[in-house]
Amino acid sequence: MTRKTFFSFHYKQDNWRASQVRNSWVTQDRKAAGFFDSAEWEEVKKKDDADIKKWIDGQLSGTSVTVVLIGENTSGRKWIDYEIKSSHGKKNGLLGIYIHNKKDREGNTTSKGRNPFSDWYITRDGKKIYFAELYKTYDWVNDDGYNNMGNWIEIAAANAGR
Repeated sequence: MTRKTFFSFHYKQDNWRASQVRNSWVTQDRKAAGFFDSAEWEEVKKKDDADIKKWIDGQLSGTSVTVVLIGENTSGRKWIDYEIKSSHGKKNGLLGIYIHNKKDREGNTTSKGRNPFSDWYITRDGKKIYFAELYKTYDWVNDDGYNNMGNWIEIAAANAGR
């Protein structure tokens, strides 16, 4: 099934790793959103918050799953948080993939970052249920993301009823 998927990631720090993950996705005849070249990003980040939100909302339009690529400093970033909140609000399937073990172009890895799903929760029957309990995370290297990401995305979509 062709599924349009939004990829959320810390552009400045994780763009190279995220591009490698995204390229593995699109070479398998899939569609990805949330990726743009550096010139486009330079233009987007010059805009005010309302325009950036509008741009993100446009990127999320038509997607059914959001993949948060988790690097060393992904958690707590303003626009990552907005993408998670918006994705949850539009009932996208959500999942996280740790990419810290994926080598960058110089062959370096980074430290494992905090799960950004730990920052968000819903309340059910008076109890806080954190997104980290609702949405599964994987490790790109240790869980063989190249061969398994399609299945992870389909599971997230199914869990969201999409």
